[in-house]
Amino acid sequence: QVQLVESGGGLVQPGGSLRLSCAASGQTSTIYMMGWFRQAPEKERERIGELIWGRNISSYADSVKGRFTISRDNTKNTLYLQMNNLKPEDTAVYSCASRIYNGQYNNWGQGTQVTVSS
Repeated sequence: QVQLVESGGGLVQPGGSLRLSCAASGQTSTIYMMGWFRQAPEKERERIGELIWGRNISSYADSVKGRFTISRDNTKNTLYLQMNNLKPEDTAVYSCASRIYNGQYNNWGQGTQVTVSS
């Protein structure tokens, strides 16, 4: 099993930036891919980006492309989400998740609230 713990959420003004972290522990050698997801009230969960852990290749949803960047620190087993030019519509609970090769996302963090408001 892999345990994931997010941190870094909070309140930020429109146009501001925030960086989320997702620390992984446990059987981290089994991780093939990690992703960032978000869910706003009364909306479906959205996959906003993911990264192939061993190859450091990332992809993004159109809604965040050019504003959000996913990175990782192998030495700390930590995934990051740098969010720039934040908009009110980015307000949501953000969660990270991991999966094995050819598997589903089955390890989830507890989530962290991001609120973009003036």
